[in-house]
Amino acid sequence: MPRSAWVYPLLAVVFYIAASAYGYATPFVPTLGNGAIAILLAVVLFGTIFAAVYHAEIIAHVTGEPYGTLVLTAAVTVIEVALIASIMISDESGSPALARDTVFSVVMIVCTGLAGICILGGSLRFREQRYGSVGASAYLTVLIVLATLTLVLPNYTQEVKGPSYSDMQLVFVAVMTLVLYAAFLYIQTVRHREYFITLSDDTPDHTHAISGRMVATSIVLLLIALGAVVLLSKKFANVVEFGREAIGAPPAVTGLVVAILVLLPEGISAYQAARRNELQKSLNLALGSSLATIGLTFPAVTVLSLALHKPLVLGLEPGETVLMTLTLVVSILTLGSGRTNVLYGFVHLVIFGTFIFMTFLP
Repeated sequence: MPRSAWVYPLLAVVFYIAASAYGYATPFVPTLGNGAIAILLAVVLFGTIFAAVYHAEIIAHVTGEPYGTLVLTAAVTVIEVALIASIMISDESGSPALARDTVFSVVMIVCTGLAGICILGGSLRFREQRYGSVGASAYLTVLIVLATLTLVLPNYTQEVKGPSYSDMQLVFVAVMTLVLYAAFLYIQTVRHREYFITLSDDTPDHTHAISGRMVATSIVLLLIALGAVVLLSKKFANVVEFGREAIGAPPAVTGLVVAILVLLPEGISAYQAARRNELQKSLNLALGSSLATIGLTFPAVTVLSLALHKPLVLGLEPGETVLMTLTLVVSILTLGSGRTNVLYGFVHLVIFGTFIFMTFLP
């Protein structure tokens, strides 16, 4: 086990305690001391994220597919829910649009940026890669329904005015998303596991012998790393919010940064899998994270919103709806053939670049 795999999680915990004792909290004040802490915070935070990736990979090798890909998906969901919840609790305004901006950013980053770079990276190395088109179609089918229920339909309801649900509507949609996501997990892990298994015959074997002690250590350190990321992410979000306001960027940029942060562990693993000619695993990680974001994060945020009486803005703006619709249509076309090439990667990355540009200049 590399030294960084256990040093960073422990260092992150120590750093959080020290930063809290120093008084490094909201709002961020741009002093020399706070600036130095911000730089150190970024180094420790991203080092801890890379450590979490390493330990999740160890556990994934032992559990096998498709269970292995669920390890990082669960980890990312925990980070995302905790980060959004902490901001909602601490912010007086409740950040009503943060959950929407984060979920939308996750869908766009996964389906355009992450999918694009994985397809392009794998195609440049292996020319063409194969994967289960039935599994990809299952992901996209569920994703279209969940995205429409949570990000589009709130704009067209009549009980309340605006891009929000009433309390009863919010509870109903939250339950439906949980039911649909649970049904998908049953298909993925029990009923039709073969849809999500790597097809390539020359996929390298990564199931080498791993001792039980090493697995137990990785489980403990993964939990520590995730907890540390959750704690440090709140402080990192303070710096991000200060930077956003300093450059005059729209509020949606905060949701974009949060989404990038929580997706980084899965993004690294997905790209590495594509470069190993394991595109099926790569798509499982990428598309699975977008489903978990809506299927688990939305119900959790709903409970928090109702319990704390915090408003939720859910409906997308017209331009965002167009971009998401374009993304889902293109994903159906490019991921429905079961084979990839560099063109598909470029197409997804062009949409991703447009999304990033429009986030800063809507």
